Amino acid sequence: MSGHSKFANIKHKKEKNDAKKGKIFTIIGREIVIAVKEGGPDPNNNSKLRDVIAKAKAANMPNDTIDRGIKKAAGDANADNYEHITYEGYGPAGIAIIVETLTDNRNRTAADVRSAFTKGHGNVGTQGCVSFMFDEKGQIIVDKEECEMSFDDLMMVALDAGADDINEEEDFFEILTSPDDFSAVREELEKQGIPMAEADIAMIPQTKTALTDPADRKNLQRILDLLDDSDDVQNVFTNLDGDLDED
Repeated sequence: MSGHSKFANIKHKKEKNDAKKGKIFTIIGREIVIAVKEGGPDPNNNSKLRDVIAKAKAANMPNDTIDRGIKKAAGDANADNYEHITYEGYGPAGIAIIVETLTDNRNRTAADVRSAFTKGHGNVGTQGCVSFMFDEKGQIIVDKEECEMSFDDLMMVALDAGADDINEEEDFFEILTSPDDFSAVREELEKQGIPMAEADIAMIPQTKTALTDPADRKNLQRILDLLDDSDDVQNVFTNLDGDLDED
């Protein structure tokens, strides 16, 4: 789920996601609560809820679990009040890190995030200290094994739908949109029957930094693993060039 693995091998990503399905479902459940509170329980009239439902289905969340989450959020005025809090900081060798959280306890989340940075020899910075190095984009990941379209055909469909760009990686295609156009592009791809492994708003680094020292790589992995272990952490984005090797 975390953004730092967006560019990893798609199969490895799936395996990792399967191993952490409980956390993913917890995060999506919180997103459903926020979407329903902000725009109501009817996905036909709530584009944000439609996006979350699509995300839930891409994560293989059962339909009855999705429906229960929507009904619970709609019927419980006292449901937990979650808020988005974003942290920014530096990992080893100055690697830029953005941590997006969804929490009902600010103090707990802040402690978890600071602890992860500290244990990996990084530090949390002030708001805006690294976000200027990233662009906010809608990001849609299409697994090549699941998609029957060629790159050229998919590019035409995506661009016609309003996408800004499309990139081809070894195992998947990456479609980028403006944040405002994300929902419309995602829905058009869904109508076209294009399978989406992931679809979300992401922070895309403008330039990437290589990390060659083994100790630095180990420490960055420690930060990312500890952040992944926190149920409050939604997404993690870095400007790391490539992906860290994981055992």
